[in-house]
Amino acid sequence: MAIAAQTFGNGTASAESPYAWLRLAASVLLGTIGSVGLWSYVVALPVVQADFALTRADASLAYTLTMVGFGLGAAAIGTFVDRFGIGAPLTVATLILGLGFIVSGLVPSFMPFALANLAIGIGSSGTFAPLIADISHWFTRRRGIAVAVCASGNYFGGAFWPPVVQRLIEFGGWRQNQIVVGVACILTMLPLLLVLRRRLATHEAEVENVAPADARKALGLSPSLLFVLLGLAGVACCVAMSMPQVHIVAYCTDLGYGVARGAEMLSLMLGFGIISRIGSGLIADRIGGLPTLLLGSLMQGAALLLYLLFDGLTPLYVISALFGLFQGGIVPMYAIVVRDYFPPQQAGTLVGLVITSTIFGMALGGWMSGAIFDLTGSYALAFANGLLWNLLNAAIALFLLLRRRARMPQAWHDPSGAGPLPANVAH
Repeated sequence: MAIAAQTFGNGTASAESPYAWLRLAASVLLGTIGSVGLWSYVVALPVVQADFALTRADASLAYTLTMVGFGLGAAAIGTFVDRFGIGAPLTVATLILGLGFIVSGLVPSFMPFALANLAIGIGSSGTFAPLIADISHWFTRRRGIAVAVCASGNYFGGAFWPPVVQRLIEFGGWRQNQIVVGVACILTMLPLLLVLRRRLATHEAEVENVAPADARKALGLSPSLLFVLLGLAGVACCVAMSMPQVHIVAYCTDLGYGVARGAEMLSLMLGFGIISRIGSGLIADRIGGLPTLLLGSLMQGAALLLYLLFDGLTPLYVISALFGLFQGGIVPMYAIVVRDYFPPQQAGTLVGLVITSTIFGMALGGWMSGAIFDLTGSYALAFANGLLWNLLNAAIALFLLLRRRARMPQAWHDPSGAGPLPANVAH
């Protein structure tokens, strides 16, 4: 009982403590469960389309609204987390997620269903960017790996939820699936949130609340300009990222390999993406967030180039695995960079906004690649378009690194990548 009270109570704990790792484990589980909002409708779309007698384009509106809700929710919930802490905002997000699923299984027509998916996206967003921002406060020396592991929750969800949802739909239909998933989210996520009730110890919080670097001093840029550049980089990397992730199944179908082969390649991407996220965190702890961002961007560009050069079945499997291995660590690096150059008190808001930019990039890139295919009858120019956007992302990361090196050469020898800590927080 004493252990339970210490774990789930309202006390305090130190960064890098055993409790911090427990908090990280709970965050990964929350991210895995809550990411169902991103994956469920991908499986349910064909049967929902048939049930409501819709075109494929009309049926896709529900997924579009899910992503819109996810993007809006990431920023809004992050702001509430900065003001009120993680507990209350994520409790509300969990209820929105669960009730959104339940309502979507009960509505009689498609438009209410689509609007319920907007709520699902909002609720699901609480288990990504806000959790990443929160866990970044609990780690100092190992912040990179902690953020990367936390961000892997939605990839774990991508591996777990699609087969589960498929079985539920086969067993009881898509409406029952929506209700069961909604109830499951509420019953499993609310208890997990109890783990997150503890706060940083007073001294740890004082140390945490001193930013390790200032954008104007470290980079010679205003915080506003740096944030705009990070947002543009987020859009650019995810326009590039979306081409294989959104269109690989259709691409394989056009090449005559079939839907199943494309789905297997997508699974490979997500599986190797988990490895990439964890690996990038380890690298970031050694060389810093900006160098790791640039490294990931260059490798993603290399994989996109390989897609342009090879279209055989075996090469596509290999390239898809490489693409997942290269790109999975890019998005968490934005959270690391935000923590390096912005006040910790703004972490939830700013991480949420940057993640929103990446969601917008995925949505824009998915549409843009389809539009290019419609115009040209081929995905070749769509891959080339993704490569150009990827070059923009790499150029921004390189520009920021060069600014950093020009102003503080010694930072290149600091494992944190953020330069020396202020005297009052150095250990």
